[in-house]
Amino acid sequence: MITTVLRNIFTKNLAIRKNERVLVVTDRPVPGELLDGRTAEQRTRLSCIAFLAAEIGKTVAREVVCLEYASVGAHGIEPPAMAWERAYGGKTVAGLRRRRLLGRLLAKRITDREMKTAEDIVRRHKADAVDAVIALSYFSSSHTRFRDLLTRICGTRYASMPLFDVNMLEGPMRADGKALAARTKKIAAAFAGAESIAVKTPNGTDISFSVAGRPAGIDTGLLKSAGAFGNLPAGEVYFALVEGTAKGKLVLAWAPERELGSAVTLIVRNGLVVDIIGTDHYALELEKKLSERIENRNIAEFGIGTNDMAKRPENILESEKILGTIHIALGDNSSFGGKVQAPFHQDFIFFRPTVQVISKKGKKMVLMKQGKFTGGVL
Repeated sequence: MITTVLRNIFTKNLAIRKNERVLVVTDRPVPGELLDGRTAEQRTRLSCIAFLAAEIGKTVAREVVCLEYASVGAHGIEPPAMAWERAYGGKTVAGLRRRRLLGRLLAKRITDREMKTAEDIVRRHKADAVDAVIALSYFSSSHTRFRDLLTRICGTRYASMPLFDVNMLEGPMRADGKALAARTKKIAAAFAGAESIAVKTPNGTDISFSVAGRPAGIDTGLLKSAGAFGNLPAGEVYFALVEGTAKGKLVLAWAPERELGSAVTLIVRNGLVVDIIGTDHYALELEKKLSERIENRNIAEFGIGTNDMAKRPENILESEKILGTIHIALGDNSSFGGKVQAPFHQDFIFFRPTVQVISKKGKKMVLMKQGKFTGGVL
């Protein structure tokens, strides 16, 4: 089963051709990371899956390289320079170094003007970039400039699979691809003309925000066209939120990889988390992370799960795809249409949401009621 699914990633999801080059990346824990037994085992298995995928891919592509690098420590932090060199080629990295831009990119402190120069350098040598990336690192590279420049400028196809585990092979990876794509596109179409969105959940989440001018992104798992990007397993509609507009509160019942012992509440004003209330230890962990940079407090993303085979809430890669749930992320949104750069991006899952969409003319439509789609959306 596992070999078939991994081969399908090359042949069906990414449609790799015989003359193409593929980079598989994974990461290893670094000294000082505090890992419990379950997490340590999960990360070992993930690296094994990455190396197995690379071996399987060698029967499909002209060249497949598996690169393992030291863990970066959080979702949304840029991969190290060695990954950039493997993905973009030596000329691009040398050019970025000469203009002293690589360090700025890695630190996510690059200005708009510097970004244009970096883009020109990448564009000049884009023929050297790999044709596809399969990112099987524990920490996600989805919301990074590494991924953004590869897909947007080089045309690299990118499958992001952080936290992937073998249990997903029997669940969300078995979803009917065509049906998933059709469902995801239909849900995205229901947001046409949306100006703002309001979300409530039975456990107390009550938040609203603007999506004006921000088109809906879709993640269908079909990554065959130049520059295609998405998660595997796939299944979501998502928006980069308009910065500074979110207000209300988020009541977290789940951390990214476990159910909380007691709820943690995030108070949101002017698009930022301004207070964290709760006795679960995760409240302290999150406060520490959000205190590192104000950008980490940004309410970055709103998404809706569309995968009918996704079920497990304890792994955010799968849980954010569960049909009828929504997720909201903090931190970076610069890589998918927003303006906030941050070395942090963390999603949180919310069950049984009621979602109201408000149009530019003020018309209100309830798209979901306690996790059920309304108005013939599905």
